[in-house]
Amino acid sequence: MKNSYLWILLIIFIGTGCSCKKNNEDQGDQDQPVKNITILYTNDEHGWMASNDDADGAPGIMKMWKSLEGYDGSDAFLVLSGGDMWSGPALSTWFEGKSMVEVMNAMEYDAAVIGNHEFDFTVEILEERLQEMDFPLLAANITTKSGNQIPGFALPYMIEDCNGVKVGIVGLASTTTPWTTFPANVEDYNFTDYEDALIKYVPEAKNDGAEVIIVAGHICESEMEALIPVAKAQGVTIITGGHCHEKVAKMQDGVLLIEAGSYMRNYAKVELSYDKNSGNTSIISYTLVENNKGSLDNDVENIVSYWQQEEQNALGEVIGYCSATIERGSAGMANMITDSWLVSYPDAHVSLTNAGGIRQDIPAGDITLGTIVGVLPFENSIIKLELTGEQLIECIDYLLPGGMTTIEGYNFLDGTPVDYSTTYTVLITDYLYSLSNSDFSKYDPDPEFTSSNYRDPTIDWIKSLNTTTQDPLNNYLDNTPRR
Repeated sequence: MKNSYLWILLIIFIGTGCSCKKNNEDQGDQDQPVKNITILYTNDEHGWMASNDDADGAPGIMKMWKSLEGYDGSDAFLVLSGGDMWSGPALSTWFEGKSMVEVMNAMEYDAAVIGNHEFDFTVEILEERLQEMDFPLLAANITTKSGNQIPGFALPYMIEDCNGVKVGIVGLASTTTPWTTFPANVEDYNFTDYEDALIKYVPEAKNDGAEVIIVAGHICESEMEALIPVAKAQGVTIITGGHCHEKVAKMQDGVLLIEAGSYMRNYAKVELSYDKNSGNTSIISYTLVENNKGSLDNDVENIVSYWQQEEQNALGEVIGYCSATIERGSAGMANMITDSWLVSYPDAHVSLTNAGGIRQDIPAGDITLGTIVGVLPFENSIIKLELTGEQLIECIDYLLPGGMTTIEGYNFLDGTPVDYSTTYTVLITDYLYSLSNSDFSKYDPDPEFTSSNYRDPTIDWIKSLNTTTQDPLNNYLDNTPRR
């Protein structure tokens, strides 16, 4: 498992055979029919490798695995990720996930499911990260549109020898991926039905010798529950989840469902046993463990510290000051971002963005370039559209508006109503424009593409204010909800 090598001790006795020792087991251990395996699981890590006020990050988890769970790198442990490993804070995002891969290599992950955000930096970058990984990426339900084959960056399943038991791990990527990453990045791939993938690949894994089957999915609790009937029919013991950042730990109709929240604030631990004589798998225990013990693994912490210095070198410039945290989901945050676009593009009337493009708080204290990269981590660009008022109103549902409000009607901030027949210049991201369920491209098939990343105007606006401890950014926020 962890060891990429096989220890073989060959002792030759004249007139006798040989005895071999493998995977730290003596012959007596190998003869025991019941084998125990410990699974350690995280999901939606999103690059939150560093310790912070909420959790102890990757160094904390690694320390707990060693000190609390007895993790020793042996093949009695199986370490898995449910995907969405790297899009998040600048510490990971700015380096396109390279730093997070190095951390997860040090933590000796055995496999990861492909999450939707694994595609955020394009398939080419995903393939670069894969070359750096000491573990494979799993997805049984991604196929190429051209040949209906599993793409080269994924395995549909893998089989790990865990304490003498062959464990098959079948991966499932989220079927929402075509619109929860930049659509153009995955336009060459199909994300197919979960059940169909399991019906095809679980028997293949068994034919390849798998004795225990785990479905590792970047899927939400409701999707996990929906798979229980087919999982039972296929002899699946555990379904793991991700994507929705939920905490799940429950047995349901004989199948264990596990999901460990997000951001490395928790991990899941599952202990199971397998009886080689009967072929029966039993769940001994399962739990979610909070990552807040305050003790860090030195080796992993050293890697994190290295990348923190790299981030400081690249993005350490202080651009402002915040006296109190500006929360990710607050009106003040949304209005600041969308209004800053209108400052950079004063010929526009309205700006629109999606709440999912805003990824974290701005904490109290100095604001650096890295802070805003973490808040707005995607490679989305601003584009200009020409829309009538009627078209604008048809497109605005669920989006965060700048320059106008949708409360008690559709009005500009000065109280002027949006006129249905007037044409307005509207700023959105290329991500929103490219969504298949959006009408933006229908209403304006020839938009103006700017060269501005969606975070650039916010950085420029904050810089222009020259905020300080005496005059913080909070003084300049419009905290009035607009929808």
